[in-house]
Amino acid sequence: MKKHLFNIYKATIVLLAVVVFSNCRTTFKTQAFRFELQPKAPNYNEESNWAVLPTKYREDFRAFASQQIDTLQADVFYVYPTLITNKKDDRWNVPILDEEQQEKVLGKAVLMQASAFATVGKVYVPFYRQAHIRSYRMMDTGGREAQDLAYSDVKKAFEVYLKKYNQGRPIFMVGHSQGTTHTLQLLKEFFDAKPLQKQLVAAYIPGIRVKPDGFKTIKPMNTPEETGGFVSWNTFKKGHYPKKDKRWYNGSVTTNPITWDGAQKTALNQHKGFLYTNKKIYDKALKIEVTNGLIWSTNPKFPLRFFMSFLKNYHAGDINLFWLDIRDNAGLRLKTYLENR
Repeated sequence: MKKHLFNIYKATIVLLAVVVFSNCRTTFKTQAFRFELQPKAPNYNEESNWAVLPTKYREDFRAFASQQIDTLQADVFYVYPTLITNKKDDRWNVPILDEEQQEKVLGKAVLMQASAFATVGKVYVPFYRQAHIRSYRMMDTGGREAQDLAYSDVKKAFEVYLKKYNQGRPIFMVGHSQGTTHTLQLLKEFFDAKPLQKQLVAAYIPGIRVKPDGFKTIKPMNTPEETGGFVSWNTFKKGHYPKKDKRWYNGSVTTNPITWDGAQKTALNQHKGFLYTNKKIYDKALKIEVTNGLIWSTNPKFPLRFFMSFLKNYHAGDINLFWLDIRDNAGLRLKTYLENR
C-alpha cells in the first residue's frame, strides 16, 4: 500500500511539473558554451519545425480548440516554458528534433497552456533550441549565449509567422517562464512603440518577473476588457515566498488572473476552472491573494490534492491553474479589440 501511494505521489508530481524552476546544483562540471557545438538552426519555412500550426493540431489539443478554426479572427503566438531541466543533462541547448523534448512540448506545455487560447485564435507554436534551466543561474558562464541562441530561433519563427501567416490579423502573444523571457524580447523588438502594436490584442506573460515600466508604450492591463497591453503573475502556495532574493519578485507586475482588476483577494465561487492533467476542468477550486509580486493560492481542489499540499512553488501551474479564467478573459479582450478597431 505504501509503495502504491508513493507511486501515485511520484506520478502526480511529474504530471504537474510542466516546468520545474529550481536552484538545484549540477553534479558535474558544465562544459563551456561553444556555438559550433550547438544543434543546427531550424528553418521555419518548413512545417515540420513547428510544434503547432492551424493545420497541425494534435488530437488531444484539438479537443480544446475551436471546431470552426477558419472563422477565428485572431492569431496566438505561444512560446513554451523550460522543459530541459535534468541536472545530469550537460547540453546547453536541446535540438528541436529531440523526441523526448517534442513530446514534452506537445503533451505538457501546449496541452496545458496554449490550449487556453485555442478558441480565440489560430495557434502558432515553433519548436526552438531551448536553453537548459541552468542558463538562468549561469548567465556569465555560458547561460547568456544559450539564451541568446534560443531567442534567435524564436525571433526567426516570429518573422516567418509575420511574413507567411499573419496577414494583418490581431495577435495574442503568450509565453511562460523561459517562454516569457523570449516573448518579452519579441514584444520589445517588434511591438513596443512600433506599428505592429496596433495588432496586439494582449500579451499573457506569466512566470518571470516583469516590471511595470519594462516597455515604452506597452502597459500593464488593469481591467478585464483592456487591450494592447500585458498581464503577468507568479503563483505560490499561500504564505510562501521564492527561496531566491526578494528582488526576484518585489515590484513586478502582479495581475489577478481571476478578476483581472485591482481585487486583492478572491472567493472560491469566482474561480472559473483549473485544467488538470486528466484533461478535466475543476471550477471553484482555489482562492487567491495578491501580495507584492506574487499570487498566493490555496491548495487547489482536485483529485489527489493531498500530494500537492507538499508543493510551495506553483510556478508549473501559472496558466493551467487559471485555464478557464484565461480562456474567457482572452475572449473578452478580443471582443473589445474587434469592436474598437
